[in-house]
Amino acid sequence: MRLWGMVTATVKAKPTHKAAGWTPKAQKSLVQPTSLQPMAPLLVDPKTITPAETRRAPGPLEGIEPNRRRKIAREYAPLDARLDLHGLDQDRARPVLEAFLRRAWEDGHRAALVVTGKGKLGVGVLRARTPEWLADPALRDIVAGVSPADKRHGGDGALYVALKRRPPKV
Repeated sequence: MRLWGMVTATVKAKPTHKAAGWTPKAQKSLVQPTSLQPMAPLLVDPKTITPAETRRAPGPLEGIEPNRRRKIAREYAPLDARLDLHGLDQDRARPVLEAFLRRAWEDGHRAALVVTGKGKLGVGVLRARTPEWLADPALRDIVAGVSPADKRHGGDGALYVALKRRPPKV
């Protein structure tokens, strides 16, 4: 306690802003509001406008079954196809992804690894958009599920894509 008493005896309070004639910035630079210009009359009656039809977004894809995902992660089940989307913008990445998955499915592959990258600051455009593209009706007939990849395969910057079985050739 003596030590604390010695410390408090040598400490002086800092001068406050009010004592130094301080005023807030908001009071210093008050700007008078300008008068608003009258609005132009509407050319269309708002009551007759009907809302545009909204495009129904596809539902989220199922994740890969836990046992199958574990086998893929531990490489007991082969990762038959791999695609790296690094360096592609989203306009180019989507058709490349669709063509890659169609080709892998036609070749009879059951699992694919799609590397999107994490993006800057962990918010990558491809990382966010790839699950949406995989849930799109164009790929729903071949994609069974999607799950984040294991660390050894890219972690958060990659996805496991489970492909459906191809129907037998007749």
